[in-house]
Amino acid sequence: MTRTLTSLLAIPAVALSLAMVSPAPAADPIALGSRLELFVDNYLIEKLDRCELKLHEPVLAGTALTLNAPWEGSFCGYFTALKDGGTYRLYYRARPDLGADGTKGEVTCMAESKDGITWTKPNLGLHESGGSKDNNIILDESPFTHNFAPFLDTNPACAPDQKYKAVAGTAKSGLVAWVSPDGIHWKKLRDEAVFRKGAFDSQNVAFWSEAEQCYLLYFRVFTGGTVDEKVWQPKGFRTVARTTSKDFINWTEPERMSFGDTPAEHLYTNNTHAYFRAPHLYISTPMRFMPSRKVLTDEQAAALGVKKGYSGGCAEAVFISSRGGNNYDRTFMEAWIRPGTDLGNWASRAGLTACGVVPTGPAEMSLYKQAHYAQPSTHLLRYTLRTDGFASVNAPYRGGEFTTKSITFTGSKLTMNFATGATGGVQVEIQDAQGKPMPGYALEDAVEQIGDEIERTVSWKSGNDISKLVGQPVKLRFVMKDADVFAIQAK
Repeated sequence: MTRTLTSLLAIPAVALSLAMVSPAPAADPIALGSRLELFVDNYLIEKLDRCELKLHEPVLAGTALTLNAPWEGSFCGYFTALKDGGTYRLYYRARPDLGADGTKGEVTCMAESKDGITWTKPNLGLHESGGSKDNNIILDESPFTHNFAPFLDTNPACAPDQKYKAVAGTAKSGLVAWVSPDGIHWKKLRDEAVFRKGAFDSQNVAFWSEAEQCYLLYFRVFTGGTVDEKVWQPKGFRTVARTTSKDFINWTEPERMSFGDTPAEHLYTNNTHAYFRAPHLYISTPMRFMPSRKVLTDEQAAALGVKKGYSGGCAEAVFISSRGGNNYDRTFMEAWIRPGTDLGNWASRAGLTACGVVPTGPAEMSLYKQAHYAQPSTHLLRYTLRTDGFASVNAPYRGGEFTTKSITFTGSKLTMNFATGATGGVQVEIQDAQGKPMPGYALEDAVEQIGDEIERTVSWKSGNDISKLVGQPVKLRFVMKDADVFAIQAK
């Protein structure tokens, strides 16, 4: 196969005429350091030739959690999934019959797991429901139970009794900050709201950003709506804004998130969070909502037991990423998780994903999505992806290649998360900043990589050591056939 891949080097003679054109000023190299980089966008890519960025669809792995307890009901929602050491937790709103946001009857519940696959509802004995405290309710205080969204605080300066934090509230109450030492016993950080400039009638999420060295808060606003401290008026599309804080109490003036040159859409949730293996990269799994589209007939909705007013307005999960600031990347506009053949998922708001992607195996990560919203059969599904496997640079059987922008690194070995077919392969050439192959690292020196591994060390005829190139601006050229490259790292 080496001959086949190497033949892709052929340069049309007409290209020689370009040699007389003055090159554009070279951009500063990207300081990759030793961090893991995923190919979820064009951040690292300078050129794609017969390759493309490919979004990978999560694989359904069955029901994670049934939601049939008397205090849960048809309107469970706004799930958060996180992993704390060897313990996994799912937080969610429960309510048998949904009334106005934040009214009495809503509670916040928690489920636990040791593997992220099999979940139980612990009997916490904290709050009474139906005359008993034998339940998994962790909070029963309106309006905060409407959209209580916890996270595990990774700020090195975080106090031990505030290891868990959360935001919750409505436009009327504002967002109130909550803290907990264990994720079970919660108290308000202070009684008054810490942030008020939003609509908040959705799942508003926060986390500590290692890359930006501050807390980030992503919350619901409307493209044409107005908000003050007493009332909000929705108008236009449901969308997302962001604010930052150094102390989780004082927040900056919010900024609307930008989606680049893409059409406006209703994003019902945002579910933005730092990816657990590359925390400088933020993953967002919103529910895209189509309020005017109806798929179910009245007869189908009645047979499913869909609650009144929830048979129309279909939805689906989409994939978005961000590298900080008020910019989202919409490389992939297509559905990430479609409603599918299950009619119950064509009812309103049945595309809600949990905030959070967690590792559930050496080569597997899991995410969770609600099914059958506003129906007696509502439940939570688990989906899987390969580790780092949101998207990849994909080459077809006929072959292709891509080249990175100029980078610098600090590691001694180059690893990649990749997969090939039995007839496929990947070779890596290291070039200087001008695109000239480095001695010993040219394509003819590259050992062809075949297989499917989360972390394969790239090698050349002389071995795999790249330490002598540390600090030098270089480009990486991947020549591929029937292959996917998901991520790279110099370590």
